[in-house]
Amino acid sequence: MELYERIRRDRQAGAGIRELSRRYKVHRRTVHEALESAVPRTRKAPVRESPVLGPWKPVIRGWLEADVKEEVPRKQRHTARRVWQRLEEEHGAEVSESAVRVYVAEVKAELATPRWT
Repeated sequence: MELYERIRRDRQAGAGIRELSRRYKVHRRTVHEALESAVPRTRKAPVRESPVLGPWKPVIRGWLEADVKEEVPRKQRHTARRVWQRLEEEHGAEVSESAVRVYVAEVKAELATPRWT
């Protein structure tokens, strides 16, 4: 934001595109973007599938939903680590623990929010 403001101010003072790109150590494309808009564009988050975890998502979701539906005491609910261990032990799944952690966090957040339907 601040960079864009400085670029715009210096351009109004008469500085050229190349000079601005050298002065601020940015690409000329960035200088052009700063001149077009005072606010930088938001970055797009990459949308990717999880090919390894994909087949196990319904199983994981089922375990976590069962914890909520059956009102299992908080200390006895599935943790991300326990979900990962069960996948390896019971199903022989070869998935990373970090991928399971991310998915479990998403599902738990989704299940924690009340649905007003």
